[in-house]
Amino acid sequence: MQIHPMWEAYPELQSELMQTIELMDSRIHLRNKSIEHALMDMMHTGGKLVRPAFTLLFSTFGEDHDPRRARAFAAAIEILHMATLIHDDVIDDSPKRRGQSTIQSKYGKDVAVYAGDYLFTVSFKLLTDYSNSMKQMQINTNGMERILMGEIDQMHLRYNQKITVRNYLTQISGKTAQLFALACYSGALEGGQSERFARNCYYIGSHIGMAFQIMDDILDYSQTAESFGKPVLEDVRQGIYSAPLIYAMRKDHSAFQVLLEKKEKITNEDTIKVQQLVTDLGGLDEAQQLAGKYTRKALTRINQLPDSPEKKIIRKVTMSLLDRTI
Repeated sequence: MQIHPMWEAYPELQSELMQTIELMDSRIHLRNKSIEHALMDMMHTGGKLVRPAFTLLFSTFGEDHDPRRARAFAAAIEILHMATLIHDDVIDDSPKRRGQSTIQSKYGKDVAVYAGDYLFTVSFKLLTDYSNSMKQMQINTNGMERILMGEIDQMHLRYNQKITVRNYLTQISGKTAQLFALACYSGALEGGQSERFARNCYYIGSHIGMAFQIMDDILDYSQTAESFGKPVLEDVRQGIYSAPLIYAMRKDHSAFQVLLEKKEKITNEDTIKVQQLVTDLGGLDEAQQLAGKYTRKALTRINQLPDSPEKKIIRKVTMSLLDRTI
């Protein structure tokens, strides 16, 4: 079983994550064994498991902490994340994910959509089986709604050269940050913590998620496809304009106009020109500052948590996400 090497420094958490993956494995059963194997491969191909790790870590702060239930919540969060990735790959027509062929590239978009939908049901079934209150179910369904709204916002803003940083932040607050917020919030509630405590954890997760997505968008302009594990500059081709490009366009919008007006006809050479312009106009540097801002917000709230070994891990992991290169 492959667990990302970042967890080797935390053996107990690494063990919990391995058990979480085993639980996920046990919940995926399809008559079509090819699709089942594809989902299993996706589960075991080096994902960082950051979201389930945060669920497990935040669950330890409460006196009602149940490791078995915490693993179920963590599994539900990661399965939900997998479902959104599959749907993202369909929308982006992406051939690769984590260095592996995507389900949609191997089996077609229809199969991929149904596979993603199936994972949604697996996630909610886990929550139903292990939640000890309707509140926890409501939290997760509300979170799912916000994630989907973020996806819709992104589609609505495709090829919009007038997109603002505020538009972008609203979009990623649903698309990415909500799942991180949900991971931390549901973990805190699983442990029996108060609503006030859990709400602080929610904002920690949201800030981490914002920084994580901004860094992902920076890497899209600064890494190769081989090092990143998926195609780079794909967002530009799909008309999705992220922080580095938005900041660069604020400096010199006319430099991008002819390139971006090509929309679906933009070529590989065009995207390389966009990448160079983004770098030259300081878009990456400004986006990096924005990611740092959200990381500092998260760390300020993390400092308010009770002292514990888990708090130290949360802090270290949060800081490491800002410095990542993949």
